Amino acid sequence: MIRTIVLATDGGAMTAAMGAVRLRKKVAAAGLHDVTVITRSVDHLTDGYDLVISHRDHTERARAKSPSAQHVSIDGFRSSSRYDEAVALVVETNSADPAPAPAPAPDPAPAPEEPAGDLLSPEAIVLDVVGDRDEAITRAGELLVAVGAVDEPYVAAMHEREASVSTYMGNGLAIPHGTNASGGSVRRPAFSFARYSEPVDWHGEQVRYVVGIAGVGQEHLTLLGQIAEVFLDEAQLARLDAAASPDDVLAVLGSAG
Repeated sequence: MIRTIVLATDGGAMTAAMGAVRLRKKVAAAGLHDVTVITRSVDHLTDGYDLVISHRDHTERARAKSPSAQHVSIDGFRSSSRYDEAVALVVETNSADPAPAPAPAPDPAPAPEEPAGDLLSPEAIVLDVVGDRDEAITRAGELLVAVGAVDEPYVAAMHEREASVSTYMGNGLAIPHGTNASGGSVRRPAFSFARYSEPVDWHGEQVRYVVGIAGVGQEHLTLLGQIAEVFLDEAQLARLDAAASPDDVLAVLGSAG
């Protein structure tokens, strides 16, 4: 019986969060209302999960952390067809084994999610600004500094992260954030929001929304999951595009999570 599906990530937390939103929708559409979809880093996996989905480069590590689970390897968390296969596997497994599943092993779950309105201050929202990618990353970080969420060194760590892996998410969104080593500069979980009047070239992709993230460990996944819910909803995106004030943005992002 499969009750819990984990998208296990190692450095791809942003796309994993987006993938989890897509997979939850597919699970719900299949009528699997007792199946939970969560994200975890590979290093935080335990042996209490039923199905673990991970990038093929990390599946062996995931298998070692959670040997009792079924494992599915994917080429990327944006691979919608592989999620269809995972849902089909759950339906087949649960139909063949309707017995109740044992309680999962204790898990180092993140703290309860805070409402997005508590994570995003009006002072950390700017609308219809301009700039290139580097300027956008700096702005995202400085907004977090201004509201007391991070210390100044975190801004440099955001640039360092971008140099190693693009933080482009799709749907016109980029989510710059610090490196794992920059956690000491984070005072509290928060995010900043900037809407650009002209698209920003982001490693060849076009970005209009830049959301800066401040979080440590599983906090990143919590925040990313909240944001992903909004940016995969066309109606919510239209509301962000039409927002005329920080309060309008808060009205949209406050419904996340």
